[in-house]
Amino acid sequence: MAKFELKLPKMGESVAEATITSWLKEVGDTIEQDEAILEIATDKVDSEVPSEVDGVLVEVLFNVDDVVQVGQTIAIIETEGEGSATAEAPKVEETVVEEAPATAAEVSQTVVAAQESTAPITSNGDRFYSPLVKNMAKAEGIAQAELDTITGTGKDGRVTKADMQAYIANRGKQSVQNVAQNAPIQKATPETKVEKKKSAAPVVSAEGDEIIELSRMGKLIAHHMVESVQTSAHVQSFIEADVTNIWNWRKKVKDGFMKREGENLTFTPIFMEAIAKALRDFPMMNISLQGDTVVKKKNINLGMAAALPDGNLIVPVIKNADQLNLVGMTKQVNDLAKRARENKLKPDDIQGGTYTVTNVGTFGSIMGTPIINQPQVGILALGAIRKVPAVIETPDGDFIGIRYRMFLSHSYDHRVVNGALGGQFVKAVKDYLEAWDTKREI
Repeated sequence: MAKFELKLPKMGESVAEATITSWLKEVGDTIEQDEAILEIATDKVDSEVPSEVDGVLVEVLFNVDDVVQVGQTIAIIETEGEGSATAEAPKVEETVVEEAPATAAEVSQTVVAAQESTAPITSNGDRFYSPLVKNMAKAEGIAQAELDTITGTGKDGRVTKADMQAYIANRGKQSVQNVAQNAPIQKATPETKVEKKKSAAPVVSAEGDEIIELSRMGKLIAHHMVESVQTSAHVQSFIEADVTNIWNWRKKVKDGFMKREGENLTFTPIFMEAIAKALRDFPMMNISLQGDTVVKKKNINLGMAAALPDGNLIVPVIKNADQLNLVGMTKQVNDLAKRARENKLKPDDIQGGTYTVTNVGTFGSIMGTPIINQPQVGILALGAIRKVPAVIETPDGDFIGIRYRMFLSHSYDHRVVNGALGGQFVKAVKDYLEAWDTKREI
């Protein structure tokens, strides 16, 4: 019998680790190729890890809530056939583990310190750590126990990037204390931690109230929203667009489009096409700010807010949106929205966005003030299309008519986007929508 090492697969260019949320199989279970073995979660998306071979699960190397690096072996599967180089890998790991006690007999304190510094950093009910904070702690060799003692200045006492930088700068004075694990001064550390927990505001509820714990995705969204508001100087511009021509054109062609393409032609791909054109006209809206450096993006990758099964939102990305015709845009929009509803998005589907669009009109809102999706510098909210009386200008004079109109709400980062650029961009979107060719063929 041979043994196969199941490793955590690569899940996207910026995803380096994942948290195990549940094991779908137990030791001793028979597994078929491509059958899901466990569920994992990153700060981007949740997904399943399938087996690459047929066999029997003989060993699980990580527990639920453990953080695993991409490429690490997470399980051992016993397969038919002779042993291979892959099968010998676990033995090498076992040898290292067996040598550790022998070394510990001579330098036990060094081993204990090393084990603590290499243990994965995890969030718990009292402390939430962002991926950035975890990576900074890992790079500086800060163990979980030490990280838990750092005073956070963020919301609900969360540790921020600035807190980590300040702690690391002054860490030299504390390193001498950390060497002696049993020194009296070390006893102050857990006491400080306990006091921090006691000072946290208790949940206040009345009789009959239901207390609901935020889901993991809910916590991530809340953290990202607060972080964005604290990072970008949000400014909004609003403009109203007449989309009567688009309304009438879509009504005329949607049935034929469905018969020919098998796709429902919604308003979203039409709006996405106009936004992609406007980004091409105003490339300084298609940027990101990294420190004091502006990165001007070559590709126009449009993020579109989509609903998940639990009601939360996720932002899959349409890559190179300006290069798609309306048929291609429609297929991309429908595919990403469908897979979001079914919770089948892959990590690469939500990577690389350069500008985001959210459709608040779906819920009946006529306008909104959306929060920027970092590190982008702009996001556009599409309001509900309403039938309203409007002044129509003609060479023969003005008159009142019934028109289909909507508001476009543009939030942008005032650190790098001034009011002129923010306003010109959203006006360009309006102009493209109002100039829609009612004789256009697709």
